[in-house]
Amino acid sequence: MGIIQSLQQRRAVRSYEPREVEDDKISTLLEAASWAPNDRLREPWHFYVIRGEAKHRYEEIARQFLEERFPAKPHLVKESLLVLDNTPLIIVVTADLIPGDDASSEDNEYAAACAIHSMWLAAQELGLGLVWRTRGIGLVRDERLHRFIGAPDNRKIIGSVFAGYPSEETPATKRSPSSDKTTWL
Repeated sequence: MGIIQSLQQRRAVRSYEPREVEDDKISTLLEAASWAPNDRLREPWHFYVIRGEAKHRYEEIARQFLEERFPAKPHLVKESLLVLDNTPLIIVVTADLIPGDDASSEDNEYAAACAIHSMWLAAQELGLGLVWRTRGIGLVRDERLHRFIGAPDNRKIIGSVFAGYPSEETPATKRSPSSDKTTWL
């Protein structure tokens, strides 16, 4: 399959089979991420692999966050936690921040985003599904996640990647033609 076809077939998979992802496949995802483009070859990413007992602790942090954020919506909290219960693997991706150098720090964030996308394409090839989460149960903006993974202060969380074996076919989404989003100068 060519790269254009791989990009067109990439999906945000949110429903997984109840089985663990093998270590070798996790290693392949992380290897793919390490080949992402990055400014000055700083390789500014770090990956925190969460599964098993650590995932149960992540679920507890998510429950606390969701109950605080949506106190009047217990149904939303329950549905969100069910998603976590059915997700066998979470990889939290961070980017290095460079004190006093906002431009390089921002470049590092972009590189970490590219690393996530590289994992996404590799997941497809491995028969895995993946979705990049930031809001809600992604916990990206919640300080508890930063403390939970033990990241130093100079690392910014870019996303929580949920992955596993897809339990159902994810339909294609419609995209605008690139010509609608392009200005030729």
